[in-house]
Amino acid sequence: MKVPKLDKKDILRVTDLSKKEIYSLFKLAERLKKAQKLGKRTHILKDKTLAMIFEKNSTRTRVSFEVGMYQLGGSALFLSGSEIQLGRGESFADTSKVLSRYVDGIMIRTNAHNKAIEIAKDATVPVINGLTDFEHPCQTLADFFTMYERNHLLEKQKLVYIGDSNNVANSLLLGSAILGINITIVSPKKYLPNDEVIEEARAIAKSSGSIIDITSDILSSVEDADYLYTDVWTSMGQEKETAKRMKAFLSYKITNALIKKAAPDCMVMHCLPAHRGEEIDADVIDSERSVIFDQAENRLHVQKAIMCALLKK
Repeated sequence: MKVPKLDKKDILRVTDLSKKEIYSLFKLAERLKKAQKLGKRTHILKDKTLAMIFEKNSTRTRVSFEVGMYQLGGSALFLSGSEIQLGRGESFADTSKVLSRYVDGIMIRTNAHNKAIEIAKDATVPVINGLTDFEHPCQTLADFFTMYERNHLLEKQKLVYIGDSNNVANSLLLGSAILGINITIVSPKKYLPNDEVIEEARAIAKSSGSIIDITSDILSSVEDADYLYTDVWTSMGQEKETAKRMKAFLSYKITNALIKKAAPDCMVMHCLPAHRGEEIDADVIDSERSVIFDQAENRLHVQKAIMCALLKK
């Protein structure tokens, strides 16, 4: 199975990949998914080992990376941030240098994005961002792959993200700019994306033709939308803001009534976990409009493609 070569050693941001590289990963993910469905083993990473550093809890990230490495013939090591020496003050530089002597790749899921940068700076093996407070590239690539496998059409599709302008929103904004997807971010004024991220996305969009729209007007923004996307209003680490956020985002919710204002074949997306009845109604999640569980499954296939591209030598 042909494995694409990537220009950079690490994937810490979605902008570490070009449009061509993203599509090459999608094509590999498509082949890997088909092989897995047919029960065929593709041991591309036989005898390879991935160290997985978790400073934040996870369901999808841990299971998809661990199962993915197993299906590719390799193995994965779960390293809790509180159980390894990072929890006792060892520097990220020393940790990455040591792990580089043991394993073939490192995945880190942490809070501050600078920690992922520090790990990558001193590692001699590839480093994958499994989530930081700034970006969630693996999730976003799985989201775009979910759109891609429906009809292989991404350019000029209209994606509307409704809710908190968090790490997922940042990656969707930048990734859409790379791929030529028209994206609208809809948030209350106090929760709109960082100006630097917006400027970066608009600079990238000059080449791709992507239309970038940032607004607080939910009703006008969803018109002709091909995809409506949302995430929880309160992310991990923001629990003290829950009451304040619940009030601010009360009208920023995906309902069946809102979907009717979008394109006739509009689909609904969510990166999970979802708070049913808050940012999205339960009957929407379980409806025929939902590709939410396709997104969750595609984390496995896209991350397998990423690991193949980075770890195979």
